[in-house]
Amino acid sequence: MNGIERIKAALAGEPVDNIPVMLHNFMMVAKEAGITMAQYRGNPGAIADAFIRSVEKYEYDGVLVDIDTVTLAGACGVKVDLPENEPARIHRGMLRSWDDFPDLPAVDVSKYKYVQVWCEAVRILVDSIGHEIYIRGNCDQAPFSLASMIRGMENWMTDLYMTEEKLLFELLDYSMEATSQFIKLMAQTGCHMTSNGDSMAGPEMIPADMFVKYSKPYIRGLANLAHKLGMDYVIHICGNTDIIIKEMIETGADGLELDYKTDTRKAYDLMKNRVTFFGNVDPSGVLALGTPELVRERTIELLDVFSKTNRFVLNAGCAIPPFAPEENIKMFIKTAREYRLK
Repeated sequence: MNGIERIKAALAGEPVDNIPVMLHNFMMVAKEAGITMAQYRGNPGAIADAFIRSVEKYEYDGVLVDIDTVTLAGACGVKVDLPENEPARIHRGMLRSWDDFPDLPAVDVSKYKYVQVWCEAVRILVDSIGHEIYIRGNCDQAPFSLASMIRGMENWMTDLYMTEEKLLFELLDYSMEATSQFIKLMAQTGCHMTSNGDSMAGPEMIPADMFVKYSKPYIRGLANLAHKLGMDYVIHICGNTDIIIKEMIETGADGLELDYKTDTRKAYDLMKNRVTFFGNVDPSGVLALGTPELVRERTIELLDVFSKTNRFVLNAGCAIPPFAPEENIKMFIKTAREYRLK
């Protein structure tokens, strides 16, 4: 089986010859290619070349194309800081008062340089290696997290308790338009899957009932949109997601990419034969800072749980730091390749 076949089988709950592997490794990819994050984010050819080199080096099944977590915020008009050697970031939202909401610019993310770069990089990868390697074109933030960036995190968290729901949903709808536009553009690249992150909607940030009210319906809408456009869909939420896994399953996403803080046995019990688990070895404490022996130990612990279902793709629990040692990544993948499926 090739990478596409393995991951497609995992999404369908069908048997595979080896554990499929997809890495969340965009920062490491840039570092190993010898380019800065500024060079990476500004050049689609450089992004594609860096991932192709990485696939050739480590021989994994699926590429997750990411650039940063603030591209959609920038496309909506939030001021973005673009460090030379780190992913882009924001320091404050642009909607300082709800009185200014009617004056927000109409959403058209297609005009934003880094959305264009992102999509073009995915298109190049699809054309170059997409016949064998599964290509996941991530589309940055889901609406709840994007709204928090537009409004500003502190303001948004206060708004959830102090502002009328009508305004909250209007900003969420505005954010939904931006994310949906990105997904529609990504579909034109021919990639196999798209995804979003919504970590600001996780239980470590807001109560579970707020996730149900303000995040879940929008994720369901994004999953439906991706499916209509012929793509599989994954949602990623950082932190311990134990108490919302059932709700995440009900979004209709094909896969849940969960943080290493989530209880893997609980995730298995809830997700087996229903939705595919992506994850979730600790990217920092294990893959970046651990020894190859620790990587092997933690990977086997995870595989011992999820090898009982076909719905599993091995990944880190979140983005792998750029300084993760080569030998650790090789051990991560070697362990999966040599693991005897039960």
